[in-house]
Amino acid sequence: MVPSAALSTVISDVTVYAATESGPQWVSGRDVVVEDGLITAIGPAGASISPEAFAPGPGGSVPRRVDGRGGHLIPGFVNTHTHLQQSVLRGAGEGLPLLEWLHCVGEFTVAATPEQTYIAALAGGLELLRSGVTTVVEHMWPNSSEQVHAAALRALDELGIRVVFGRGLADRADPTRKWGMDPRLVQPLSEVFAHIDELDKELAGSRISTALAVPNPRCLTPEGMAAVRDYADRTGKTLSIHLLETSTDEDMCRLHAACSAVEYLDAGGLLGPRTLAVHCCKLDERGRAVFAERGVAVSYNPLSNMRLGSGVAPIPEMLSAGIDVGLGVDGAASNDTQDMLLALRMGAYLQRAAHQRADLLGFHDMMRLATRGAARALGSPATHSGVAVGDRADLTLLRFDRDFACLPVRDPGATLLTTGSPRVVDTVWVDGEPVIRDGRSTRVDERELVRMLSHMQ
Repeated sequence: MVPSAALSTVISDVTVYAATESGPQWVSGRDVVVEDGLITAIGPAGASISPEAFAPGPGGSVPRRVDGRGGHLIPGFVNTHTHLQQSVLRGAGEGLPLLEWLHCVGEFTVAATPEQTYIAALAGGLELLRSGVTTVVEHMWPNSSEQVHAAALRALDELGIRVVFGRGLADRADPTRKWGMDPRLVQPLSEVFAHIDELDKELAGSRISTALAVPNPRCLTPEGMAAVRDYADRTGKTLSIHLLETSTDEDMCRLHAACSAVEYLDAGGLLGPRTLAVHCCKLDERGRAVFAERGVAVSYNPLSNMRLGSGVAPIPEMLSAGIDVGLGVDGAASNDTQDMLLALRMGAYLQRAAHQRADLLGFHDMMRLATRGAARALGSPATHSGVAVGDRADLTLLRFDRDFACLPVRDPGATLLTTGSPRVVDTVWVDGEPVIRDGRSTRVDERELVRMLSHMQ
């Protein structure tokens, strides 16, 4: 029994995707109790909470009761990779191969203003929340403007989403981007590290933490890798890096460093348990063995890989090798939406088509990728993928009856995987706070956001 004064929210009589000893499973008729941002109890509806729990507490406050009847409660999704600045570039570079597409998007990155960045992060972050994402790993491109970073952070803080904010860095300049980064975006690493230190002070106690974001292995010199490795080791930060999205990383590393891209990063000390390698469409068997040995995690971004024609990441082979894999949507200029539910579905379907097997990556597999797959790389324990007592109250309440295309619900997991869309996302909690209610933001004026987006040039 939970004392009334301690309760903050009770989600009553809901079907829960619950963590059990035999693995996650749907359990109906449950009350879920949230206190101080944590799940403190899960029990049979009406039996785990006394009527006295809903009496006014000190100061006259009454715990909020959410009627969960007919709803399905799941852990919030963790989007392991995106570029929120691109949320105002939907459709950019359509039909262009990766390097040409990067040049197209890069011009916007160089010219982006704080105002544009704020609106883009607000729009992209809200779209993520409305598809059930409670944590996002944001990979900012290198940029020397502290105002641009501040604008993105302000938007994300206003939304209430949990963020791992990757601050971009690079130390090798090359206008072609084949063996380096756009020179206009290169900044001394010492300045980058100092900026991250300042951000850590400003963000202390918030839902936003910082990480290191490297565009690709070609953007760091051996000296730069050593500096990044030392800083990451000293601060314990996650390192997010695009790797082997196409064959370019491999070709350029062999041409300029006489080794593979994986060997280049490994020699620089950048492969470890806090490394999140993004895409990895061309990761071969040798590379997978190194990743497994070093504890490197992978962010799988199926929609972006399809849109840019990059290839199919060998996800079943990675999982068989013991590599942690998380799910990502990538930026809205290479995927064009921030819809995690679409990424959930396409992530399974792409592998099934590539391997000609309908039994690959079912609902439980995809839920693990989408919630806990890259947890260790992000500094969290990689435990269960269901809802459990003691977890942070980062939760999503689904109502399939919000969309007739999901009815009848024969199997909630199959329904979510094959037909789920943001239309069925009713409520999203982060730290027990409802940041989405009835499919809408509780913190942001959506009409004003539409007005701002409509008037962007």
